[in-house]
Amino acid sequence: MALLTVRAAAERLGVGYSTLKHWIHDGRVRTTQTPGGHHRIAEAELDRLVSKTDERLAPAPARERHPAGVIVALSGRNRLHGFVEEVRTDGLLGQVRLRIGDQTLTAVITADAIRELKLRRGDDAMAIIKSTEVMIGREVPQSPAPRPARVARPRRGRN
Repeated sequence: MALLTVRAAAERLGVGYSTLKHWIHDGRVRTTQTPGGHHRIAEAELDRLVSKTDERLAPAPARERHPAGVIVALSGRNRLHGFVEEVRTDGLLGQVRLRIGDQTLTAVITADAIRELKLRRGDDAMAIIKSTEVMIGREVPQSPAPRPARVARPRRGRN
């Protein structure tokens, strides 16, 4: 009996990886687990899922895949060129830190995007900033704190 990874089974079923993971955690899909805790799905279970009449479990129609092309232009105007200082992934998300001159920019993107871009420390990369996602701040010189007002004290002495 052949066992498939969740990603391979999702591709066969024509559903997203996260969708299949939800089905597994909801108990709708039977799996076996490796000693490391990873789910594996038997081909017989895939056959059962495909034969279900539930539309959510039916495979999506196969889409024609075109080979990936090269992007020659992009609408984003705010491009910052730098190099990858650090790449960390944890689950579905990852963090990429770019060094741009003497500044550091940190972006949180999907782990899939990091793998697809093959980002590694030391690679040249570009941050493209959407105008709707940018915040602008300004520092103002701090003025000296105002001195507390003097309080008149009653005089002691002769009346």
